[in-house]
Amino acid sequence: MKLDYGKDGIELKIDPNWNMKIIQPIEQFPIENPIQAIRDAIKNPVGNLSLKAIIENRKKIKSVCIVISDATRPIPTHFILEGLLRELIDYGIQEKKIRILIATGLHRPSSREELNRIFGTVSTRDVKIVNHIATDKESLVALHNSNLKDPININKYYYESDLKILTGYVEPHFFFGFSGGYKSIVPGLAGAETILANHSAENIASPYARFGIQENNPLPKHSSRCAKMVGVDFTINVCINKNHEITQIAAGDVDLVHNRLVDYQNKYIFKEIQESFDIVVCGNGGYPLDLNLYQAVKSMAVGEMGVKRGGTIISVNECREGVGVGQDKFKELIFSKKNPEEIYNKIQKKEIVVYDQWQIQVLTRILMKSEIYLVSSMKEEEIGNIGLKYADTVENAIKISLIKHGRDAKILILPNGPQILPLINI
Repeated sequence: MKLDYGKDGIELKIDPNWNMKIIQPIEQFPIENPIQAIRDAIKNPVGNLSLKAIIENRKKIKSVCIVISDATRPIPTHFILEGLLRELIDYGIQEKKIRILIATGLHRPSSREELNRIFGTVSTRDVKIVNHIATDKESLVALHNSNLKDPININKYYYESDLKILTGYVEPHFFFGFSGGYKSIVPGLAGAETILANHSAENIASPYARFGIQENNPLPKHSSRCAKMVGVDFTINVCINKNHEITQIAAGDVDLVHNRLVDYQNKYIFKEIQESFDIVVCGNGGYPLDLNLYQAVKSMAVGEMGVKRGGTIISVNECREGVGVGQDKFKELIFSKKNPEEIYNKIQKKEIVVYDQWQIQVLTRILMKSEIYLVSSMKEEEIGNIGLKYADTVENAIKISLIKHGRDAKILILPNGPQILPLINI
């Protein structure tokens, strides 16, 4: 069978003697004409004036900011942009007034190859394309809110635009509950200090900071409060299937759009299981989600949902970028020679407060529950020294794990990353 891995996948040779369960996503059929469907959704918004009416009601629009996801997200952004730009032009907005802002958060800027993938033919249009840089204070504006004690710094291009449009996709997120919605602003367009406040050790440690949980989750609550200070005029969010094709579209009011697509995700993504497993094989859904080890932590959090305490997670991610370009603090911590419990406790006590600490916090939390084997293109000496284990193939990782857990050990295989998530029925 094939597991998502990089651009082409990786074959897993199934041993008929394995005590194995495979959970695959429910088939979700793609929308046949996504550009037209985007335009139709814009014309028929949820809980909002139409984009045309918004533009007509404004006396003068000098600048439009369209926010899009960065290169680590598999969303087919070019379809959304093509449909949206056609609508804006029909409503009298000149291309030269439009800035497309890539919501990078603290991720690195996109490469030329990635920009070509994101934009397609849209890159030939007369629009400005800008990467958000969270550490560039000159590109940020500081806001103040007595209800939020931490600094609120937001991209000034977005803040100062006359028309603000968010785009993105909704899927379960390993500590934000779900992606999409206000997450495009915080952390997407936030300054580094604001991201650190949102992704604080206290917030990440919350039992509600998990896949699929919105209620009582402190991260989206903080994000919402910050984002409402800068405003959103119109939102276009989508859902995608395992082939990264658009299956659902909603446009209009940011809250109602997000809620509608979250409801859709809840029907398709979670699969109840009756017990936890000794061994869980899972990845991040292939390229670009498995670009590096930093992103691969999300797949380990998928495994955490289905593995028993003391079990084994086999994380299958290509990691063509290695640890991750720009993830210097993450790399420093995974090579710190400290054990997972020590790192986790230091983060909790705020003895470690650095960029990317949330990824290490989640990784060490999982390592305290189960062992993790990484199957990737990385060499053994490249995966750090805090507890991650190396395996050259998935088959060998399973064989080693069966020695530990016994030949009748229960194995769960999730071949398509977070497109399907195990949920233990207690």
